[in-house]
Amino acid sequence: MSNHNSTPAQQPAQQPSQERSRRRRTTLLNAAVGLLADGGFGAVTHRAVAQRAHLPLAATTYYFASRDQLLAEAFAQLVETELATTRDWITRHGLTALTDQVATADRTRQLGLWELYVHAGRDPVLQHIARRWTDGCVRLVADTLGLPETDPRVRLLYTTVSTLWLEHVVEQRPLDEARALLTLALTHATGETGRTP
Repeated sequence: MSNHNSTPAQQPAQQPSQERSRRRRTTLLNAAVGLLADGGFGAVTHRAVAQRAHLPLAATTYYFASRDQLLAEAFAQLVETELATTRDWITRHGLTALTDQVATADRTRQLGLWELYVHAGRDPVLQHIARRWTDGCVRLVADTLGLPETDPRVRLLYTTVSTLWLEHVVEQRPLDEARALLTLALTHATGETGRTP
């Protein structure tokens, strides 16, 4: 009987511990994402993440067994955030205003994102996440244009956008040039559909 009475009392005690564990992991992952955005690939180490999160180093290695795991999860979170931001921007402003999104985005964060994208070519796990990013962007363009994702115009337009984005972030090319090229690409993509994105 005493064992039966103790069980309900023990269960609530476990819940705060599990919640604390989830919060710690989230804090560490957010710290890794911040480091990645601020300093790129080389900035993310177990020690740096622990310091930024104001948690012991042992906590970082407990939740993320390797640096590769830490990078992969941070990259995945960055990609999901980027896709959500882009989706919201297109919904509110349309595809024609994507150059303005690029102009207002934090350049340091964008450099960190593209650095990981390039590094993904050497890491199968990161490559999978990079493809998720590309596929998500292609889906956004297709949905906006009302075209199938397999339509060549969709991929051509996405490739144009991503190239202009990368050129602006890395080379800081003039936005007027990017706007003109994006308008030309949009005209080509929508000319046969009669849609104005």
